[in-house]
Amino acid sequence: MASPSSSTSAEPQQEVEGSKSIPTDQTVLQKHAAFFDRNNDGFIYPWETYEGLRAIGSGVIASVFGSIFINVGLSGSTLAGKSFSLLFPIEVNNIHLGKHGSDSGVYDKEGRFVPLKFEEIFTKHALTNPEGLTSGELKAMLKANRERKDWFGWIASFAEWQALYHLCKDKDGLLHKETIRAVYDGSLFECLEKENEKNKKKSS
Repeated sequence: MASPSSSTSAEPQQEVEGSKSIPTDQTVLQKHAAFFDRNNDGFIYPWETYEGLRAIGSGVIASVFGSIFINVGLSGSTLAGKSFSLLFPIEVNNIHLGKHGSDSGVYDKEGRFVPLKFEEIFTKHALTNPEGLTSGELKAMLKANRERKDWFGWIASFAEWQALYHLCKDKDGLLHKETIRAVYDGSLFECLEKENEKNKKKSS
């Protein structure tokens, strides 16, 4: 996965993917978060998080709780000096400030992708198949990443990875390496949304 390129023009260039316009100078973590910025205004509100979670296939109840947990947990840190808001917006440009502990380390402190850390997920934990993780291996990875008394980080990591596993495991219960790679830059979200739209059209 290539690192984001910098634009030399006065304003960032844009790449159009489907209906979303994505700045090419965003970090990988910003691209990951930008999927949930449904109106592209630079802020993610709880109803946008809910809409994004529903778009990728999460159930109603999981999406409600997910939107509350994510926005309440990240809003304060990403607003970075701005006034507190009861609407709990998340600022996409500052998403790296909301990076929690007990994670895989694949995002660095600036929200950039770290290939070595990504590969470590599989060299350390993919014992059954080098190209993916089983449910048990995923749980072992989460346990290995835990930092002492980092309760929020434990819960956040567990929720993120369990949601990904539930949505994307194959028929044999394997979460594939390329699927995990795609979730880090948000490209997986776009694919899941398109797939869900196709399934809805088929069933209607």
